[in-house]
Amino acid sequence: MSRKLHKEHTAAAVDTDAVPPAEPESAPDEARSAFDRGVLWCARGAAWLVFVAMVISVYEVIMRYGFDSPTSWVHESVVMLVAVSFALGGPAALASNRHIRVRVLYDTAGPHLKLWLDRFNDLVTFGFCLAMSYAAYTMFWDASHNPMGEWSLERSGTSWNPPFPALVKGVIMVALILMCLQAFI
Repeated sequence: MSRKLHKEHTAAAVDTDAVPPAEPESAPDEARSAFDRGVLWCARGAAWLVFVAMVISVYEVIMRYGFDSPTSWVHESVVMLVAVSFALGGPAALASNRHIRVRVLYDTAGPHLKLWLDRFNDLVTFGFCLAMSYAAYTMFWDASHNPMGEWSLERSGTSWNPPFPALVKGVIMVALILMCLQAFI
């Protein structure tokens, strides 16, 4: 078969076997609003916390096994850094439209029903994030104030005793408030 005829045959086979294009969705990492673009910008910076956690973990391994001089601060620092990055992952996933979804009903719905399903999803997301923000606020308040109501950060209780538990609870509260604002917008 000649090269030209082979190209025409291949093109015809591709055209007849083509899968109909899926409905356009917002591309991953494509922010839906200016607020989402700001969240994504901050999230890209916060993603470096995982790298910092890895670096100080390597430092701990070298100090512990290379120099027989373990540290008391690395484990708590790594847990705090990873917890903060996970907490900030929620707003980042919502901003870039990369959250998990079950699309069985959504994919079979028409455009009018999809619009209503999107609105319903936004309402449920907003309500959930609002309730979780309140719960996070009460947890952060308890972790940042003593029973007399004075500012006193909860500490880990170890020999190093950093205020990481209160800080992580504050970051969780901020992340949930951001998600609440995103759902509202």
